Amino acid sequence: MSPLGNDSNLRVGGVILAGGRGTRMGGADKGLLTLAGRALLAHVADRLAPQCAALAINANGDAARFAAFDLPVLPDPIDGFAGPLAGVLAGLDWAREKGFDGILTAAADSPFLPSDLDLRLVGDGVALAADAEGNLHPTFGYWPTSARDGLRTLLKTGERKVRLVADRLGAVTVPFPAADPDPFFNINKPEDLAHAERMIQR
Repeated sequence: MSPLGNDSNLRVGGVILAGGRGTRMGGADKGLLTLAGRALLAHVADRLAPQCAALAINANGDAARFAAFDLPVLPDPIDGFAGPLAGVLAGLDWAREKGFDGILTAAADSPFLPSDLDLRLVGDGVALAADAEGNLHPTFGYWPTSARDGLRTLLKTGERKVRLVADRLGAVTVPFPAADPDPFFNINKPEDLAHAERMIQR
């Protein structure tokens, strides 16, 4: 894996956000569900890895369940279920330790994620992805390590809304063109997994 981005001098880590509760999938670890014979996490890692210098998984609980991926598992640094922003903060703490300039984030349940997040999002500040219709997909973003302290402060106040926090940190929204399959398609329900099977067979 080689560091990429709008600025070739930036070193960027990738963090797969796998800390969701999976309530609509019976509480299952969505990233461990099987799509076309492989875990969803494997599909996400395959697409994100070429865009980053290294990958990590954000998840809570027993890290051993992700041992097959041979990646660092980063638990939330905030007590309680603080949502994806806690995973972003975990990733930024990891990135600072690794000497990275920032992180790209991607959801563990989105196997068709864009292959050019790095080229479109990496820059000087926080950037979040949107689809061609302008709908925000905040789990796909770039977060520079310089945003770490501000994010930690906002989380400590109890704020959990990604858009609000990102706006407070000066985020920009970056649109992505439409594609087939939809790069932001995510798997929330059993029927979504079945639909993804049909799409991946195409």
